[in-house]
Amino acid sequence: MNYDLFNGDADGICALLQLRKAEPRDARLVTGVKRDINLMARVTAAAGDRITVLDVSMDKNKDALVNALDAGAEVFYVDHHQPGDIPERDNLTAIINEAPDVCTAALVNGHLNGAHLDWAVTGAFGDNLKDTARTLAKGLDISPQDLDSLEALGTYINYNGYGPSIDDLHYDPQDLYGKLYAADGPLDFVANSPDFVKLSTGYAQDMDAAAALQPAHADASTAVFILPNEAWARRVSGVYSNDLATDNPERAHAVLTVKDNGNYLVSVRAPMTNKQGAADLCAQFPTGGGRAGAAGINDLPAASLDDFVAAFRATYPG
Repeated sequence: MNYDLFNGDADGICALLQLRKAEPRDARLVTGVKRDINLMARVTAAAGDRITVLDVSMDKNKDALVNALDAGAEVFYVDHHQPGDIPERDNLTAIINEAPDVCTAALVNGHLNGAHLDWAVTGAFGDNLKDTARTLAKGLDISPQDLDSLEALGTYINYNGYGPSIDDLHYDPQDLYGKLYAADGPLDFVANSPDFVKLSTGYAQDMDAAAALQPAHADASTAVFILPNEAWARRVSGVYSNDLATDNPERAHAVLTVKDNGNYLVSVRAPMTNKQGAADLCAQFPTGGGRAGAAGINDLPAASLDDFVAAFRATYPG
């Protein structure tokens, strides 16, 4: 049995698109919303299985990964989050790089020697690594307008992945991957797919709603925004965080979305000028993790809000 496990955001989807365009393979797809990262636990591995894992923390999947390796499965693992201790096994190939300007799509691009660079650029844009995306795009012979289209598509794919459940999303990430794979590259999808129109329209409407928000806490070096418990807010939380970071590169941002249980879903973006500290900050709280430049907390208790804001400000004192 073959398995392809991938984060349901732009980075995970675009990483898998590159791999399967270059190395077609019938595989069971395992994915979910962006914060659904315990994907290895869904696989009951056996000897001879081939498992590809893209853009989900190895540290969060360690026990299930070891079980799969012990069962004799071959695992190919590519990621840019904190991995913890990487098992030393002959049946594990791991490409891990935690550098703040690296994403999984870029790592896969390197592995494939640029075979599907347009999808790597799209994924990097979606992961809000715009400088990385533009550097990679120097290898493409496209117009500035087409580069803008890749940026838009990456942003919309990433936007689609946010929300606590598939019901909040415009597309199940597995279905969106299939629609993107069927296209003759990202520019073909932008030009010819009605699904691109649906994503772009939904994005514009949700971002218009977010534009009216004011920060709950703000100073020169940090800002905290609290979004309501509504579907549009759940969808927009990640890309809104990215836009805040891009528009205010010297300021750290935290976007908290109220959940059904009264707790918060948290997205943290370190300052663009100092992409450090986000993962360590979020790891102080249960269900927190991520990478140095961008991290999150899946379920911050309402009673811990003041503690989080204090820790956030202490992490980025200016």
